[in-house]
Amino acid sequence: MPNKIILASKSKIRKQILEKNNIESIVEPSNVDEEIVKISLLKEKATPELISKNLAELKANKVSMKKTDEMVLGADSVIDLGGELISKPGSRDEAMEILKKLNGKSHFLISSVCISKNGSMIWNYTDKATLTMKNFSDDQLKNYLSKISDENLYSYNVYQIEGEGRNLFQEIKGDEDTVMGLPIKKIKQYLDETR
Repeated sequence: MPNKIILASKSKIRKQILEKNNIESIVEPSNVDEEIVKISLLKEKATPELISKNLAELKANKVSMKKTDEMVLGADSVIDLGGELISKPGSRDEAMEILKKLNGKSHFLISSVCISKNGSMIWNYTDKATLTMKNFSDDQLKNYLSKISDENLYSYNVYQIEGEGRNLFQEIKGDEDTVMGLPIKKIKQYLDETR
């Protein structure tokens, strides 16, 4: 197995998941403007799942064009609430609106990963988890948000599942690593096969 992969993401959690699984990674953020891509894809009526796949591939391809013969891992996670794409909040007010939308409902968290080499995708995988949020009053949601740092709020959608965010949910169905943004079992399986 290649003992090194380039991670086209600034996500500390994704890097930690790779390290925990003995996959050495070098971080090389893609700096893809996700919002422009999402707006364009939404105009074409793309599903949240397709948007997640496209973004993961775009990130991996962009970095792999500059890194000859290296394997580059791109990843993207989105929230799908009944077919509606929920993006990361741009402000605390937006975060509150998102939490109100998710309040008491089930949604999908979709995580897509893509491995590219020399500017082209060589492998990809998408997984989905179902999260059901408890019912909260507006004050309880405000209280939750007051405990979340700006960095975590803007990096992890509105909930960081490995932190305070777990308390928002009555049920989480699916792979824990998918919820954290990196379905590592499938990545390891692929890397083992290409060894």
